[in-house]
This record gives sequence, C-alpha cells and structure tokens, in this order.
Amino acid sequence: MSDRLCLTAPLPSLDSWVDAFARAEIPVLAETAESLEHMRATEDDVDAHSLGEMIATDPLMTLKVLAHANELKRRHSASFRAAPETVTAALVLMGITPFFRDFGPQPTLETVMAHNEEALLGLSRVMQRAERASRFALGFAAHRADPDAAVIHSAALLHDFAEMLLWVHAPALALQIAALQEADRHLRSAAAQRQVLGIELADLEQALMRRWQLPDLLTRITGTQHERDPQVRCVQLAVRLARHTARGWDDAGVPDDLHDIAELLNLSEAHTLKLLHEFD
Repeated sequence: MSDRLCLTAPLPSLDSWVDAFARAEIPVLAETAESLEHMRATEDDVDAHSLGEMIATDPLMTLKVLAHANELKRRHSASFRAAPETVTAALVLMGITPFFRDFGPQPTLETVMAHNEEALLGLSRVMQRAERASRFALGFAAHRADPDAAVIHSAALLHDFAEMLLWVHAPALALQIAALQEADRHLRSAAAQRQVLGIELADLEQALMRRWQLPDLLTRITGTQHERDPQVRCVQLAVRLARHTARGWDDAGVPDDLHDIAELLNLSEAHTLKLLHEFD
C-alpha cells in the first residue's frame, strides 16, 4: 500500500479495481495521525489496549493495522498462531515498538483531500456512519453476551471500507454515485455503483479482504452469505440503523429496523428503542 491513486474513470474489471486499491496508500484521520505521534513520543508508557482503543475509532487505520498484521502472519507463520481479529490482538502480536517502527507518520485524509471539500464531506459522512454502526453492533453483541463482541465491533466499523476508499482514491466517481442517488431516492446503492463503476463495492470489499487475508470471521461477518447468523445480523442491522438514522430518527426505514433488532435481542420494541438511544 504505497502509491497515491486518483482515478477519474472506471477500471475494466473487478480484478483491476482490487489491484489498484490494494497498492494504493491509505490516509487516516488527522486526529489519528496526531495521536500516534503523541504516543510515539511516550512509547514506553503505551500499551496495546490504549493504542488499540484509539486506532479502533478510525476505520481506515483499523484496516491498515489488520492488513499489516496478516501480512506479517503470512511471512512469519511460525510465530503467529492465528490471524488477529481485532486491532488490540494485532498489536499484542506485533509488539508496540515494532508497530511504531512499521507505521511512521501517517498521511492524513484532510491533507490528501484538501482540494476536494465535497468529497471529504462525503467521506466524513460514511466514516461517521461506520463509527455509529460499530457502537450499535457492539451494544447488540454485548446484550447477547457474544464472546466475539470485539470482532463484531470491527466488522461493523469496516463494513463500508470500500466506499471510504472510493471517496479517497476516486472522488469524482464517488460524487457521481452520490448525485445519481440524490436525483433518485429509490435507486439502490448497488445499482448506482454498477452504473458508474461497473462493479459493486460489496464485491470489491470482499475481494480486498481476501487479498489482504483478513481473518475468516471478519470476512464472514462483513459478507452477505450467512444472513441468518446472529453475528452477521448484529452487523447488518447496526449498519442499516446507522444509515437510516444518519439524519435523524424519523426515517421511514426505522420501524422495520426496530422490529428486527427487537427480534434479534429478544426484547420488546419499546425496550429496544430505549436501549438504542443509550447506545447512540
């Protein structure tokens, strides 16, 4: 992941999209970059938990750490028993000093996208939605006493990472998709993506997760093949609710979300709504 990329036209195939995005440098939030430099200066006082908590609020830094950890696992399989499924687990396996050695000062989204405020705003909305979805998903998982709650949190945070990367690497195309959906509120995201990109972002995301050999559990929870699995439902419903409530709780989709979440948590809808406002 080292090249700066700025696509203005769609690529010819899913494989070409995967190759381009897999090679491209991924910038992170300025707040994350600043926090990393502050922690670097006091490295001896930093532990995996506090560093992991900070990184886990930034979907793109989370993605970079998990991809890097799994690259290390490929190279040194004897020292890594299993693929780390969370940022904190990745940091424990890497070690704090090797982490700071491998991750120097980070490029920031705010700098890379300074010339395109409209695209930066579009990206910010997706990242804010991801952060809210991860909080909802963690709340659902904790309520269900799921032992993989931390992985479910990561899966919700990363659920739309391909859309985030599109805003970074192909802002003009991301804006075209947004304009199509703004013009036709009934146009589904996948249809708009096929029209502009020739692919669906969900397929790109799964292909990138396989390319980076992200953990099977993370790939499965983020995918659409196991929709009745309670862990997958936790993530899908959290993402759906975050999308529907991005501009307030009066969206027409919220009653269906509330019904399905109440069913997942085995609660009344009134109790579920109270819980959702607590998570938010």
